[in-house]
Amino acid sequence: MSHALLAPSSAHRWLTCPPSARLEKQFPDVETTAAAEGTFAHLYAETTLQHFYKRSDVNTESLKENKFYDGNLEENVAVYTDTVIEKFNRAKSKDKGAALYLEKEFDLSEFVPASYGHADAVIICDDSIEVIDLKYGAGVAVRAKDNPQLRLYALGVYSELSFLYDDIKQVTVTIIQPRNGGISSDTLTVDELLDWGEKIKPIAQMAYVGDGDFKAGEHCKFCKAANRCKALAEYQMKAVKTDFDDPDLLTDEELVEILATADETIKWLNNVTEYMLNETLQNGKRWEGFKLVAGRSTRKIVDAEKAAEILKDNGGTDEQIWKPKELLGITALEKNFGKKKLAEMLKPVIEKPAGAPTLVPVTDPREELHNVQNDFDKLEES
Repeated sequence: MSHALLAPSSAHRWLTCPPSARLEKQFPDVETTAAAEGTFAHLYAETTLQHFYKRSDVNTESLKENKFYDGNLEENVAVYTDTVIEKFNRAKSKDKGAALYLEKEFDLSEFVPASYGHADAVIICDDSIEVIDLKYGAGVAVRAKDNPQLRLYALGVYSELSFLYDDIKQVTVTIIQPRNGGISSDTLTVDELLDWGEKIKPIAQMAYVGDGDFKAGEHCKFCKAANRCKALAEYQMKAVKTDFDDPDLLTDEELVEILATADETIKWLNNVTEYMLNETLQNGKRWEGFKLVAGRSTRKIVDAEKAAEILKDNGGTDEQIWKPKELLGITALEKNFGKKKLAEMLKPVIEKPAGAPTLVPVTDPREELHNVQNDFDKLEES
C-alpha cells in the first residue's frame, strides 16, 4: 500500500519535526514482521465486517492459512469488530438513517499537501461522525486524546462526506488497541476540528518542502532516518556529554539524569549497531576501524535420533537421554487457544509471581514497592 509523503500515520512526527518527512525519503521502506502482522489483522477485521454486513461473500476461512493467523489474533480482532457492530447497532436504534463506511478513503489536500488515507470504520449518526481505528501493535499504547493521526482521519472523512451530511456538528475519534490500552475516544466539535486543521496548514506546508528545524524526541521511534539523524544523535548523547560538577564522583542528581535517559539511549545505540551491520551484510559497506567476524555460536545436535542410538550403544538409558514431554509456554498456548479463553480455562493453575525490583520514572503507572529498609530506618528514628 502506497503512502503519501505526509501520511496521517506519521503526523505526530512531521508536525513536530517538519523536515523529517523529506529526510526519510532517502531511505527505503522496510516492512517489519510486526507491520506485516498488523496489515493482516486489518485485512481479517475488514473481511469479518464486510461478510457480517453481507457486503461480500468472502469470509475469514480463506485467511486462516496465513502464517499470522492464530486463536489469539482472532480473539484480539474480535474486540474491534464486536465494538464496531455494537456501536453501529446503537447508532441505528437512534437514527434509522445511520450509515457505516468500511475502509473509507479520503483526500486531505485541503489541509495537507498531496496527502490522503483511509479510515478503518466510520459511523454517521444524527449530527455526529465517529471515526474508529484499529491499532494491532502491542509495544506502544496509543491514545485517542489529541491524536494527530486520528484528527487528520476525521478531517479527511468530514471533507469527503460533509456534502452528503450537511448537519454534522460533532466528531468522535476512537482507537481500539486490543493488545495494549483497550479502547479510548476523544470528542470535539466540527468547528474545533476545522480550527485545528487550519493551524497545522503552515506546518504541513513546511514539511512538504522540507523546511523547518529538526527536533528529536519520542516521535523519532519509527523514523526511517533515525539511525543517521544528527539531531537524534545529539539528543541521545546529551547525558553522556553532560559536564559533571565533581571530577571524581557523580552526584545523586547526575546519576538520576543518566538513568532517566539510559533506556532510550541504549535502544538507540542498539539500533545504530544493527543498521551498520545490515549495511555491511546487505550492501558490502565497510566501516573504518571495524571488521566483520563470526560471532559466538552454540553447539547443537543435528540428528537427535542418531545421537540417541549412539548413546544407547554406549550404555545410556532413556532417562539419561530423553527429556519427558513439556507443556508449551503460556504465550504459545495463547496463540493456540486465545488469550481470554486460556485465562479462563487455566485460572486455577496460573499464578503471576512478583517481578524483580526495577527502577522506573515516577510517571510509570505501576505501584511503588514497599522498601523494608526504610521501615527499619523509621523505627530507629522513633
